[in-house]
Order: sequence, then C-alpha cells, then structure tokens
Amino acid sequence: MCSDSNSTKGPFEDPFANCGPATRAIHSGQEPDPATGAIMTPVYLTSTYVQEGPDDHKGFDYARTIHPTRLALERNLAGMENGKYGLCFASGSAASSAVIQTLSQGDHVVSCNDLYGGTYRMFTKVYTRFGISFSFVNATDIGEVDKAITDKTKLLWIETPSNPMLQIIDIRALAKLAQERGIKLCVDNTFATPFLQQPLEMGADIVVHSTTKYLGGHSDVVGGAVVTNDAETYEQVKFLQNGVGAVPGPLDCFLVLRGTKTLPIRMERHCSNALQIARKLLEHPEIERVHYPGLPTHPQYDLAKAQMRLAGGMISFELKGDLDRAIRFMKSMKIFSLAESLGGVESLVGHPATMTHASIPREERIKAGLADGLIRLSVGIEDEKDLMADIEQAIAKSLDPKAGVAA
Repeated sequence: MCSDSNSTKGPFEDPFANCGPATRAIHSGQEPDPATGAIMTPVYLTSTYVQEGPDDHKGFDYARTIHPTRLALERNLAGMENGKYGLCFASGSAASSAVIQTLSQGDHVVSCNDLYGGTYRMFTKVYTRFGISFSFVNATDIGEVDKAITDKTKLLWIETPSNPMLQIIDIRALAKLAQERGIKLCVDNTFATPFLQQPLEMGADIVVHSTTKYLGGHSDVVGGAVVTNDAETYEQVKFLQNGVGAVPGPLDCFLVLRGTKTLPIRMERHCSNALQIARKLLEHPEIERVHYPGLPTHPQYDLAKAQMRLAGGMISFELKGDLDRAIRFMKSMKIFSLAESLGGVESLVGHPATMTHASIPREERIKAGLADGLIRLSVGIEDEKDLMADIEQAIAKSLDPKAGVAA
C-alpha cells in the first residue's frame, strides 16, 4: 500500500483504493503525522508557512489556498467516493455555489424539482441574477429531463435520495444521457453518503456533500465538499475555492475527519433503525403515507436496491388530519428534537414546508409532491424501540386538539 500520497500536487492516489469502505473511511488521506507520528491528523492552527525562497516551500504557502488538515479531509472524502480530487468548503451551500460558479452567463441547468430549499433559493435568487437559468423537472422521468435540455444546458443537478420526498433518481441513466448530450452530471450525495452509494462509479462527473450532515455526524460542524475525477472540473473548482475563499477552518476539518472514521458503522445503525420505523409507520392506522426507499411500496424501490447499499436514515410521512395535527405531533415528541438539519447521531424531526423548504414557493412544493403536512424524520442511532415509542405517544397526543408541548 504505497503511493506518492504525501505530494500536494496532482490527483490523489489512494493507497487504500482496493480496501473496503470502512477501511477507506478510517485510513484514506490520513497518514500519521510525519513530524510526531500522531495517528490523528493534527489541527494546524496556522494561516501562513515559512518558505526557503520565493515559491520554494514544502507544498504549503497560504492557508486559504492549501492547508494540511483540510488536505487530509479532501483526500479522505475523495478516497471514500473513489474520486481523484476532493475540495472542501465552509458549508454545503458554498460547495454547491462553487459548482455553479464554473458556469457562465447564458448557461442553463436542469435540476430535479425535489431538492433542498437552500439549493433552490441559491439557484433562483442568486444565480439567475447573473444570467444562469434553471429548469426544475421530475428527474425520476428520464424523458422529462431529456426534454428540458437545450443547446445552452451545461449541467444536470440531482439529489438522490431527494430532499424531502426521498425519490430515487437513476444515476446511471442520467450519466449516459449527460454524456450523450455533452453536458455534466452533478449529484448531491448528502443523504446517501459515500457508504451507501458512489455516484462517480455510476458515471456522474461531480459529487457534492454537505459535510454538516452524516459525514460530520455529530451536529457540531458546518461544511461542504466537492469530489470529481475530472481534472478540468477540479482546476475550475480549485480556482474558485482559492479565489472566492469559502474555505473551512482547520478545526472544522478535524471534526469532519473524526466523523468519517465512524461513518460506515453509524450508517448501518441509521439505516437499520429507519427501516424498522418505516415498516411500522406503514402499518399504522393514523399514517396517511410513508416515503422511504427501503419499502416495497416506494415507487423506486427496485432502483434503490440496485443503486444503494442500504436505504438511508431519512423518512418522510404524512399523518391523517390537518396541518395543525402535524404540528401537535412534532411538539409532542420527547426523544426526537424539533430542529433543522439531519444526519447526526441524535434523532430529529422537521417540517419541510416551514423549515428546510420554506424558500420554495408553495405552488412549486405542491407540484413536487411536498404537502404542507409532510413530516421529515432524521432517524438517529438511539434504540429503535425507544424511537418508535416516542413516535407512538406523539401520534396519540396529536389526536387531541388541545394537546400542548410534552413535558
């Protein structure tokens, strides 16, 4: 397992490339510190580096441009995604923004219509002002995506599983379409993580992550990442990373590195808990519908089995009744915390229409299937029986219009 992985130049050649996902999560990009032998990547709290002469240095000159703790994380994420190049950012939105900034005025993007509200807001409220146009379509229908492509289209943008409807989009089919049409495919892999699926292996050109979520895994850090095998894309995004400067701090990178070491084992528990809970919700008389790719009732169940290792830790569902009942349910939970975000070890409940997706106009949300009463669960790694008991008691309390917040 030898490589020139200490070099700061060129693509990352992972000495653990032939190892399993857990081994890569723990070891890729993370050699012991050459100065001390420390097994954990140090937090290098420095902004600049001493040079022997002008442009004569040890691979590091200024921390916005390149940083040893960040470099370790970038290589770790690239290794997990089977990618040659990884670049880290201060947030998932900053990573997504960097990808869009590789485009020019007049370019067009075709995006899935079920996506994170912050991404929709960025596309429609920021980049349309600079002459980039966007079309939002049902990306589970390859024909609809193909129909939306024009001679100005430069990028396909998808989330799979999507947020919050948990639709599964055929990465291989869209990668083939993108190649045929001479455009690039970018996959937001935040919900799945590299442990559950590797879009680059299925033909995608670019992968983005909010490392805030499952990769960090402990609700204590904000970050983002871009991974690619394409040298031109890497050079473009690397230029923007340095030129625009939305980089993460060294402690942020350290926290995500700590998180990725346990990603595989955490994801197994997230997925196991979510599957058991989804099955019970599906049978519950007070539940109208359940969205979870691991259920045979899911419209893309077979695709999820073919494309993903496990079905993920996210569930969306609708209670019978009105929006007020959904709100009573969320307020009555004791173990699930009502909060933004997802992917931490603790379980969270959220209301997309007023929280994560409030920036999407209601008519667009409804068109994408996002009902006002939809509830989203980020299922943590607590004991499944305790989580289900919490859901059961909250459902029961939500039946009472006078129910207050649980003590």
